[in-house]
Amino acid sequence: MASGFFALLDDIATLMDDVATMSKVAAKKTAGILGDDLAVNAEKSSGFVSSREIPVLWAITKGSFLNKLIILPIAFLLSAFLPAAITVILVLGGLYLAYEGAEKIYEFLVPHGHGEEEVLDVDLSKEAILALEKEKIRAAILTDFILSVEIIIIALGTVVKEPLLTQILVTSVIALIATVGVYGIVALIIRMDEFGARLIAINDRDDSFSDVIGRVLVNALPHVIRALSVIGTIALLLVAGGIFTHNIHFFHDLIPALPMILKEFLVGLVLGGLSVAVVTAFKWIWKKIKK
Repeated sequence: MASGFFALLDDIATLMDDVATMSKVAAKKTAGILGDDLAVNAEKSSGFVSSREIPVLWAITKGSFLNKLIILPIAFLLSAFLPAAITVILVLGGLYLAYEGAEKIYEFLVPHGHGEEEVLDVDLSKEAILALEKEKIRAAILTDFILSVEIIIIALGTVVKEPLLTQILVTSVIALIATVGVYGIVALIIRMDEFGARLIAINDRDDSFSDVIGRVLVNALPHVIRALSVIGTIALLLVAGGIFTHNIHFFHDLIPALPMILKEFLVGLVLGGLSVAVVTAFKWIWKKIKK
């Protein structure tokens, strides 16, 4: 009996060693999209009233956990019984990400329909602000869902030939990192100004080291948020383009001399632009019909 117990411990140790090794491989494979995920979610989680930043981020984080709980079992089942469906889901998700990235560029070049956001804190009631907050949270969770699908599928692809238990453990580890790690860093970013203000308030001097660091953090936050907005938009297009180029041979073989990262960005931008044009035309036609 003792020998059987130690054999079981040895099997568990071997399994954990395999999981750790394969998790490192999967983490390297998903490092790029995890970086994109960070940029996109940091941009999505900013722009709220200071007192609501952490509650909003926690709501998005819980939604992200729920996304993973939904995606993981479906991914395992599809990988085992209907692998072709994974490609279809990825392409549809990529189209949505391309649309969202291109729409941000369109709104920057052709500002429209944002007058109410400029007077949000002044003119809107508390109920209206909370409703708008919930809408932004839903949008952030939806984007997280699509990015989570891509992360999980890539992680699963690195261990697809391994035993089922190893697949489950490795992919779950990456999914956990994608939530805890990403949103932990996002929380640090969006609370930079609060931390800086506390450093400034440590003493009454104006030239102390803590004051200098505090002012740097407070002044840097708006620039960081703007930078993340730009990086997040580029990340959306890169992720979308990557989905298309890695899953559709036509895009993968298109202009082979072009660097892959540039090809991914251009594919995401073009398809996103086309989807924005289609959606905009549909909205215009729908308004005409309703009139």
